[in-house]
Amino acid sequence: MQNRRLGKTGLDVSIMTFGGIVVMDATPDEASRAVSEAIARGVNYFDVAPSYGDAELKLGPALEPYRSKVSLACKTGKRDRDGAAAELRRSLKNLRTDRFDVYQLHALTTMEDLEQVLGPGGALEACIKARDEGLIRFIGFSAHSAEVALAAMERFAFDTILFPINYVLYEEAGFGPQVVAAARERDMGILALKAMARTNWPEGAHRAQPKCWYQPVTDPREAALALRFTLSEPIATAVPPGDASLFRLALDIADGFTPLSDEERSELKTMARGNTPIFRLAA
Repeated sequence: MQNRRLGKTGLDVSIMTFGGIVVMDATPDEASRAVSEAIARGVNYFDVAPSYGDAELKLGPALEPYRSKVSLACKTGKRDRDGAAAELRRSLKNLRTDRFDVYQLHALTTMEDLEQVLGPGGALEACIKARDEGLIRFIGFSAHSAEVALAAMERFAFDTILFPINYVLYEEAGFGPQVVAAARERDMGILALKAMARTNWPEGAHRAQPKCWYQPVTDPREAALALRFTLSEPIATAVPPGDASLFRLALDIADGFTPLSDEERSELKTMARGNTPIFRLAA
């Protein structure tokens, strides 16, 4: 599997990330098999969060034998300094590690979120202190709002950004290119979410992939185009869906990755047409 530089962190990461949701609710044996398979296939970047059910507890033991060979990212959803510091230490314990390579302020959604985490007594203070103490190496954030992401990058020299980069969002909402451009200007490591998302689930629909809150792309041809679209952007790595079968499909696609051709881009634009984007720019 190809590797890329994670921006100014200098970390060399696989173009596919192992998202912790893959092992949420798995048995210990299932979690161990999933991690060992990913490692064998060249995945060396793992990302998890306390909000992913029991994923930390399942990922910690499964990843422990390989910890020195991979980069591990975690997140805090807390907005205050003390809450974030406590959550960080719990995550370190759950994941059986003494440090995180990347630690992220999770799901910055509103400008109020941003003001709180960056303000006095905010979660960023806990991250900076943890970096000074050697508990984390790099500080990042995740967001689903382009406006909040752009403001966050203006306010602090973050090392990484975790953000939706997706064919429907680009084509039907113009959502994402401006964030990628701003992150590139700062040489931030760009981690892509939702590459294989199509649209929202119809109301009342049966969710064949219950770990996906959005309707994922399952057709192999469209999935390949969708993921290759995201990987053709100037990103470091993409986080596939948490569904185990879609994760394996993503690994298969990534193994033979080539950038999209002009003809394939035209085909994907047609596929995107008429789908309701799962995120939009603020009105």
